Amino acid sequence: MKLTAHVRPSTKKGDTKQIRREGKVPAILYSVGKPNQQLTLEAAEFNAVLREMKQGHLGTTIFHLKIDGKERKAIIKDIQYQLTTYKVSHIDFEELFDEVPVSVKVPISCTGVADCTGIKLGGFLRQIIRHVKVECLPKHIPAEFQVDVRDLGIKQAKKLSDIKIPQGVKPLAKMDEVVVVVSKRST
Repeated sequence: MKLTAHVRPSTKKGDTKQIRREGKVPAILYSVGKPNQQLTLEAAEFNAVLREMKQGHLGTTIFHLKIDGKERKAIIKDIQYQLTTYKVSHIDFEELFDEVPVSVKVPISCTGVADCTGIKLGGFLRQIIRHVKVECLPKHIPAEFQVDVRDLGIKQAKKLSDIKIPQGVKPLAKMDEVVVVVSKRST
């Protein structure tokens, strides 16, 4: 995803409020071995990018920030919203370097839900873990992990170890944690 950003000189609270009134979003770019860079983004452009994005994929999306003519790759590490309007109020980016590993939260999606044996027998699917934190090089960042639940019966579960994790991606969670379970409905 491409975004245009501009360097902002001041970090005073009053200036930040003025930036938001102008329809922009204050941001910061963290880089290893470099000073942090204060930025502004056009709120309309960022919101358009958010609308195109699949739900839950914000943490694994690589952004190409065009900052004063130079392009830098980054991922979003934190995003803050206004409590009442849910408008984006601040974004923290982390710059990506090709040979420096990065840790990201990768979403987990369930496939084969319509054909799940346990659901057909009256059970319901309960997803316990929705993201798993992994460490990898930027070129190996997976968009998502998929767990196939087609063959699950009532009271059966799938663990993190049942997910196919690509080479070069190191999970930072215990592999025996339960991701999804088919529970029995109580009557």
